[in-house]
Amino acid sequence: MKASIIIGFFFASLAGFTSCSNSKAVIVPLSTEAKIEDTYTIIWNGVSNAYRYTDGQWQRDETYDYVFDVIQKRYDNEWKSTKSLHRMHPNYDGRAGDRDQSMYFELKYAKGASDRLLCTDIFSSLGTGLGKSDPEFREQQFTLNLTDVSSFSPYNKIRITQHYQYEAGVLTETVELLKEKNGQDTPFMKMEEKAYFYLRGKLEQAPTVFQP
Repeated sequence: MKASIIIGFFFASLAGFTSCSNSKAVIVPLSTEAKIEDTYTIIWNGVSNAYRYTDGQWQRDETYDYVFDVIQKRYDNEWKSTKSLHRMHPNYDGRAGDRDQSMYFELKYAKGASDRLLCTDIFSSLGTGLGKSDPEFREQQFTLNLTDVSSFSPYNKIRITQHYQYEAGVLTETVELLKEKNGQDTPFMKMEEKAYFYLRGKLEQAPTVFQP
């Protein structure tokens, strides 16, 4: 998937992540068998507000807002997520790709330098990267280095910061698009995301009915 795709999903700078290393190439897994009971699955449903960095300050750009869904499958110390997003504004210019986009993320967690730190390897359809998390996966930071990027692209790195507020059923996330050059990061755009999560459960009755 081309790096023109702007994602709504997680991060901080690469500094501090050097003790975590990538260990394999990006793989979107294939299987001959479909399973539903093999993991703890959360479905996220949210909205993203877009901002463009102009004249040294962040300015809203409603034309790049999007709604999104994430299917997040947690396998102990490994997560596999598929994200779908849709930009609905009629004036969206198409420069970030199609209105409808899907992407894949695989996160592998390992013990860090302390009991309160986890190192994260990220493999995705956008590129690879490194991150860190607490053991309960409440506060996470990641940096993705994009692949297949033109030197003329306004960004070549994605920095994501996530806050999982489990008790409130809410995830808030900031996604920053950065241009790294000569060791310096220049902001291009950012997305402020908010999502509610849904878990497997039972309903006492049909949740919606036809309204004549």
